Amino acid sequence: MRIDAHAHVAAPGHGEVEGDPWGRDKLMIQAADALEIDHLCCSCLAASRPSRPEQFIACNDQMRAAMDEFGNRLLGYCYVNPGYQKEAVAEIERCVTGMDFIGVKLYNEYKFYDPAVRPVIEKCIELDVPILHHAGHTWHPLPGQPFISDAADLARALVDYPEAKVICGHLGGGGDWEWTIKALRDSENLFVDTSGSVVDDGMIERAVDALGAHRMLFACDMSMCAGVGKILAADISQQEREMIFSGNTRKLLGGRI
Repeated sequence: MRIDAHAHVAAPGHGEVEGDPWGRDKLMIQAADALEIDHLCCSCLAASRPSRPEQFIACNDQMRAAMDEFGNRLLGYCYVNPGYQKEAVAEIERCVTGMDFIGVKLYNEYKFYDPAVRPVIEKCIELDVPILHHAGHTWHPLPGQPFISDAADLARALVDYPEAKVICGHLGGGGDWEWTIKALRDSENLFVDTSGSVVDDGMIERAVDALGAHRMLFACDMSMCAGVGKILAADISQQEREMIFSGNTRKLLGGRI
């Protein structure tokens, strides 16, 4: 089995291809079919960020509609902006308990260690669902993402929340992956997904050596051929490959797949 732990459906009104409102998402499913990806864990992000409550609620309604359209191929993360604490917590409750979402997606509206994020972390602990966090560490400024978190920011927040389950997004698309691996080493409740278009030799092997295969999740973040290829090509054992491709994600989701 292959489970993509980091994918996206189109934002409301942005998925049409040749008159088909689901056209963009159907292309993703076709690619998954070709690459033998069984399930995709998806979020729907607002087209402009930071998002307001009406935007992230609409995105999650779109995510639920995509789950209905494509059946059990898609699993949903609830996307929220933690700055709207009351609305974010209520939306997580609505999506996880009422619409069968499997986790929460946070983008770059706040640093993960910001006190504003604490109610979201605590709600996810209560509901026993993981948080997939957009992350990256670069040596140059990102004007469009002034509050992007890196692996050290995630680890810093989890000192106070050892029972939380957090996924550091796109090891292969978040800048300096060697730095990221080192920053993740000492936080056992921090996982990393392998997604991103970067296919550097040794990236997967170094992550396995430093973190253990049990903390790594196969993911593509829409770089789908690269996402599958880097796991197939890695010099790791077949048992480690199977753990990364699906076993770890199934365990993290507590039997929801």
